[in-house]
Amino acid sequence: MTDIQSIKQRFGIIGNDPQLMHAINVAVQVAVTDMSVLVTGESGVGKEVFSKIIHTNSPRKHNKYIAVNCGAIPEGTIESELFGHVKGAFTNADRDRKGYFAEADKGTIFLDEVGELPMNMQVKLLRVLESGEYLPVGSSKTMHCDVRVVAATNVNLISAIEKGTFREDLYYRLNQISIAIPPLRKRKDDIYMLFKRFAVDQAEKYNMPHISLTTDARDYLKNYPWQGNVRQLKNVAEQISIIEQDREINAETLQRYIPPVSSLPAVIEDTNSSFDHDEALFTIMQNQKNIKNLQNDVEQLKNVVATSINRINPSAALLIDDPHLHNTVKPIEDNSAFGEEDKEQIIEMEENCPVMTLEEMEIQMIKSALRRNGGHRAAAAKELGISERTLYRKINDYNIEY
Repeated sequence: MTDIQSIKQRFGIIGNDPQLMHAINVAVQVAVTDMSVLVTGESGVGKEVFSKIIHTNSPRKHNKYIAVNCGAIPEGTIESELFGHVKGAFTNADRDRKGYFAEADKGTIFLDEVGELPMNMQVKLLRVLESGEYLPVGSSKTMHCDVRVVAATNVNLISAIEKGTFREDLYYRLNQISIAIPPLRKRKDDIYMLFKRFAVDQAEKYNMPHISLTTDARDYLKNYPWQGNVRQLKNVAEQISIIEQDREINAETLQRYIPPVSSLPAVIEDTNSSFDHDEALFTIMQNQKNIKNLQNDVEQLKNVVATSINRINPSAALLIDDPHLHNTVKPIEDNSAFGEEDKEQIIEMEENCPVMTLEEMEIQMIKSALRRNGGHRAAAAKELGISERTLYRKINDYNIEY
């Protein structure tokens, strides 16, 4: 297995935050597959680095890697940029031109700011992801490409789906594997290491003395919310390294380059809180989107749970504080088949059996179904009596590994 430390050194990744290390590990593990990957995180956290990790550790590493900023290409030309065009397709199209997907054939394409794609382009991207087929602008001949897609976004795609600006089917196709990059304010112990590296690199580049930080300056860096994330921190470190004559930097000096927390919007003032406003907002939007489906899923799973419990031990249904199960699963009314010793054992088992929440039961049943079906989601979903899409969502929600 690829050494994570060597990956960090190769790509200049600094820090030991657990979420960051997990993201690197996931990128390395998924690299050997051809699954589409969606990298999420705020602007400035370094999402493209993870697409490069995936490409350079994949069987496609000897072929092209192309990065495309979807938000920087005008809507009128983006189709031609991605899929190419034929001569005469539009004014000034004086020759055939390959698009990025054709250029990246057998390689990897990184679609940054994928949430900015126009709706008509989302349909075409979905077709490429599903079949590898596309039509150059002005052509009637279907072309084919074999491209690994890694996409990134700093917008909430669930919210975009709610607003009708992003296709739900494209979201699930891109999000076969998700890698979430933590914001810098969640990596407090890494902030000083990053600042020091950026400052040293800048000083050595221009042959200047290194700067140092006082204790109050370090505390100021650590507790600052860093809206611009690593990109903002790098900019500040480089400015100070060049401009400041006094090479010992205190908190007062830092405030000339980054404003005090009190002057920032209230939503990010409480940076020491373990409550993440961004994550909470994302979760709320997800719940709003899925609540109707979840209610249906719960009812389906209740029926499955009831059937399974009835098959194994009808009396166990009484342990579950759920009227639905009590009405569905009938305890044994005729006890004549049991001896007194059997009855005592059943009573003892019911008294000592730990009560499971419905969520715990769902997790256990999903794991069991996946295990029995060799990890195949479609077969497991059929056994559970739910759709594969519902199962996929629950696997993500409960963070089930299989």
